[in-house]
Amino acid sequence: MPASLSLSDALGHALSDKRIDILRQIGQGGSISQAARAVGVSYKAAWQAVDTLTNLAGTPLVKRAVGGAGGGGAVLTEAGQQLLTAADAMAQARGAVLARWQADPHAGRAVARLAVRTSMRNQWPCLVQGLQVHGQIVLVHLGLALAAAGEGACEPPESDRSDGADFLAARITRESAELLGLQPGLAVQALCKATAVRVERAAPGAPVPQAPASTYRLPAKAVRVVRGALGDEVAAELMLGTRATGVQMVGFAAPGSGLRVGSRVVLVVEDTAVVLALSGL
Repeated sequence: MPASLSLSDALGHALSDKRIDILRQIGQGGSISQAARAVGVSYKAAWQAVDTLTNLAGTPLVKRAVGGAGGGGAVLTEAGQQLLTAADAMAQARGAVLARWQADPHAGRAVARLAVRTSMRNQWPCLVQGLQVHGQIVLVHLGLALAAAGEGACEPPESDRSDGADFLAARITRESAELLGLQPGLAVQALCKATAVRVERAAPGAPVPQAPASTYRLPAKAVRVVRGALGDEVAAELMLGTRATGVQMVGFAAPGSGLRVGSRVVLVVEDTAVVLALSGL
């Protein structure tokens, strides 16, 4: 198994999640558009599913295939194939557990509710860097956990370590921090709604301006742009200096932003919009 593949992060959600189904269809058909049709989602949603799983797994799961009768397609990497194998094993185990407890009306409902899916499209593996307690509020400082260098992955200084001491922060209650058992070095998942991320064009050659303490301005490069009457949806790859991280974030720019693939952008996130989760494994 590739050292950079994080099964617990990538499979921490309900296994009925369509993201795993999309990955399976890509493996079977070699096409993202075909996978989207088979699962019943849009082509854009299928790509977003691949992006999210890749973020959580910490290594590329799908790579483009060049050439062929159809002009190219997509194939699973070794890590993608191993993730599917693990997902199948977990589905069997989960089914056995649910079958065992289904007869108990109280326990059955409780177990089923533990497998929660979320509408939050932005999900990133992070490490807790530190906690600042201000009365009943705790600021949890997060570092982006980049996987060890592997197939197509960027190469951080150390394996499975945060490569940015204060990538982001989450503002949560003291009780939530205690219940999650948060402490420096703990691996968590950070989640944020796409609609809570504001995308701005980066000024050419200018450093990212300093933001208020509760606001984070993250440099990135647009990889997909979808125009919309209420705002342009932008998927962007986070940058650490001049180096791409392989981690993507989705947000919205003003309508008619003029952004296109390759545009340098800044992603603006408030610490109150960031939610923390721990893997269920």
